[in-house]
Amino acid sequence: MDIDRPANVSFFDFVGGIQLLQGDEARTAMPAILIGICVSGAVGNLLVLLIFIRDFRNGRGSEVKALLASLASTDLVILLLCAPVRAVTYYKQTWTLGGFVCRTTDWFQHSCVVAKTLILAATTRAKHTLPHAPTPLHGPTWIHGALVFIWTVSMMFPIPQMLFASLLQYDSDTICVSKMPVCASEFMSLFYKIYPTATFVMPVILTTAYYTKTLHAAVNHAPSPQHQSKVILVLLCLSGALGLMLLPEWGTFTWVRLGYNKPPAGLLMFAQVLLYACSALSPVVLMTMYDDVRQGLVTLWFIATCRSKKCAPPKKCPQTEGNGAEVGANAMTNAVAQDADKTFPDVEHFWTGRRNTQVEDEQDPVPWEKEEKML
Repeated sequence: MDIDRPANVSFFDFVGGIQLLQGDEARTAMPAILIGICVSGAVGNLLVLLIFIRDFRNGRGSEVKALLASLASTDLVILLLCAPVRAVTYYKQTWTLGGFVCRTTDWFQHSCVVAKTLILAATTRAKHTLPHAPTPLHGPTWIHGALVFIWTVSMMFPIPQMLFASLLQYDSDTICVSKMPVCASEFMSLFYKIYPTATFVMPVILTTAYYTKTLHAAVNHAPSPQHQSKVILVLLCLSGALGLMLLPEWGTFTWVRLGYNKPPAGLLMFAQVLLYACSALSPVVLMTMYDDVRQGLVTLWFIATCRSKKCAPPKKCPQTEGNGAEVGANAMTNAVAQDADKTFPDVEHFWTGRRNTQVEDEQDPVPWEKEEKML
């Protein structure tokens, strides 16, 4: 529902979700969709984080896995802290979460969205192969510096979302809106052109172009093209999915703040659903396309099912210091040694009758071989 914009305000829009909607369809459908996305996406990102933590503890970590773990953590925060605020807003149709949440909800969500884009851009510098030596859990030093820089930039750019947000009394309801005064309209018009370009358009284009070129080079010229091309293809799919699914949100955000006509409420709600669906899609891409994540998921499944069924430990085979051939040779030697002490009865009787037999020197032991003259 639209409300009249005050005279001294150049921009006026809802914060934390569209409010004052009329109709029960949006009130029931949107919270159900958002809750379903939150539950499924949170489970998927949590599994991905557990798999990456297990890989680092087992010495199978890499720079790409460290950045993808940061990406999964960011998606988990978006789904657990940002999406429920929108679900409550659509259900109540007014603002009931207080002034602090009203001022910080859009700022925090935009910080996480910008951080996702920049983290994916940072993976272009990471190595796509496993290291020869076990990687410690904290990872290389440059990753710490990159993450600190990314989150600092991500929290600074959306500061206007926090400055202009405030509560407004509308009849008997309280709503959360963003009001930009006329004196700041010129500067903010320039800012809202630079902000989406620097934090969304350029990183996505550069990341997608880089992985497209790298994938072509890995398939044709890499020493191990099968492994490298799979990892690069996963990162390319993540970058492409993020760019396509966040495009409606960034498009409507920029369109409204540049002073054009406000888009329909259905388009705004569709853009918000795609934003949260993007966070739920990332673990699906990793589980289906990334071999290490898929193998880790199978391992976690076997561990969980084995604990639930209380599997008995397998019987241990006799351990030897040698290999399997030596084990077989030792068993054969023992069997021959045991059979050597036993003598078959018929053979024993045969040799007993001839054990003390003496042959004279002049007697031919094989008489039938002696040559005789035939008359």
